[in-house]
Amino acid sequence: MKDIINLNIRIKEDFILLPINDADPISIITFRDETDQSILQFTASITQNTATYWLPIDISNYKGHHITIQIASNNLTPDIKNVIDNTQYLPSNNREEYRPEYHYSAPFGWINDPNGLFYKNGVYHLYFQHNPFGTKWGNMSWGHASSKDLIKWENHPVALLPDEMGEIFSGSIIIDKENNALLGSDMTLAFYTSAKENQVQCLAYSNDNGITFTKFNENPILKDEDKKDFRDPKVFWHNGTKKWIMALATGQSITFYSSSDLKGWERLSEFGKGIGSHKGVWECPDLFELKSGKKKKWVLLVSINPGGPNGGNATQYFLGDFDGHTFTADPLSYPLWLDYGRDNYAGVTWHNCPKNNKTYIGWMSNWDYANDLPTQHFKNVMTLPRTIDIATFNKQLILKTYPIKEVKKLRIEKKDFSTRLLNRMFIIKSFLEDNQGAYEVILEFDIVENTTSSVSITLFNENNEKLNFNLDLRKYLLTTNRSASGITKFNKKFSQGDIIAPLEKTNRYKIKLYIDKCSSELFLNKGKIASTNLIFPSEPYNNIRIDVSDGVIDITKFRIYKLADLNN
Repeated sequence: MKDIINLNIRIKEDFILLPINDADPISIITFRDETDQSILQFTASITQNTATYWLPIDISNYKGHHITIQIASNNLTPDIKNVIDNTQYLPSNNREEYRPEYHYSAPFGWINDPNGLFYKNGVYHLYFQHNPFGTKWGNMSWGHASSKDLIKWENHPVALLPDEMGEIFSGSIIIDKENNALLGSDMTLAFYTSAKENQVQCLAYSNDNGITFTKFNENPILKDEDKKDFRDPKVFWHNGTKKWIMALATGQSITFYSSSDLKGWERLSEFGKGIGSHKGVWECPDLFELKSGKKKKWVLLVSINPGGPNGGNATQYFLGDFDGHTFTADPLSYPLWLDYGRDNYAGVTWHNCPKNNKTYIGWMSNWDYANDLPTQHFKNVMTLPRTIDIATFNKQLILKTYPIKEVKKLRIEKKDFSTRLLNRMFIIKSFLEDNQGAYEVILEFDIVENTTSSVSITLFNENNEKLNFNLDLRKYLLTTNRSASGITKFNKKFSQGDIIAPLEKTNRYKIKLYIDKCSSELFLNKGKIASTNLIFPSEPYNNIRIDVSDGVIDITKFRIYKLADLNN
């Protein structure tokens, strides 16, 4: 940066608003207090041209004082001071066309991987990769929100910001009930990757249940200078060995470590060679047990980018056994995918869930186009929270995911449609009054004639935009097509053709579909297949068409619910 601009400002209101245009060059911005100490540093595309949005910086702790904003830039002049605003800012100003009504989105800025999920004292905590200073990837920090029911979220200040060790990448949180780390009984401990020249594992602790954190003064707690990709620690307690286990993403494998004190870690084993998909880097592991009949199975989630079944990122999984040292996968038809859509990645489960239930949430986006989505104040959202269970699919063990039961609380209006035998096209127009683009579709049907070759469900609006799902009963494939779903040209990889998933051979199909402004989440046969895909229609889809080819189906249930807007 060739130019340094220093702006001295007396703080009268809670926020500084900086004009941003992502097409402009990046500047380095440093806020300094009256003693010239740095209180905040980040990068952003500050502009003296037309701002596409305004970046809010909470500076309320310095109200009544002077601060210096130092800008290192190649494209700005001191006149930038004339367009920087010290004002009262409300996140509600960031309501825009595609902000979801019942999925989690940050009030401002970029988000990606969910991090540090834990439950304590009746509260679920969601942390996430976050750029609080812009709507593109950068300034990686841990954003934070909490909820009592996993549906309605309360936002909190950023929990972890970059430091001299680097940006804050993904990780996990545990509750140290027995004070193994000697940092305090029942302490909340965060394990995360610091990323600079190398990726190293670090520790932070919180004595206020995860609202604020203190970084451990002997970080890093684990490093390997020979590994370029060395990140995303998932820590959990293993009863069999009475040790803490860390699953760590290491290139195209997962490496396991153990510890008694959560500070010193011993390498145990490595999993991944010759199994699963290796078309991209392995990331964001999660390892846990699930009941399978009278027995238990260990489940290893591994996200991969690229290499997903429909392009870009996706999450694969393995079923098997973990003895506290080594994970051994069952001989199944790998790779197996948790979600066949384009937009569910890096998901992990909550630590310390009530009744030891396994509840999962993922990042609803894809690295193929995440930086280019046509939203303004926020970028990317989270999936619905989902349960994870073991099921069978065509006689093979699989994982199924399904929206948590609390989602039903969102229902505010019900429309039932008549059951019927159907052998042709059937259209319902204007299925909801005042449709704002947040609803749930339930459709269940039986295959009456085995000559039936396909069943197609299409949502569409008055602008000829459509989202299509097709069940091919000859090839046994479920395809999703969003190529004409609305705004698609922001990235050529977004509007590809069919998004393909396997279809179970059965005579009964149960579909549950959630639409929320910019998102679609389809669950087939109670989640044995899931397909999550972003959409950007110019107006809500308020018409539905069902097509049956070469046979007859019996529609046994057909219902649409309008869902609540949690932003109001």
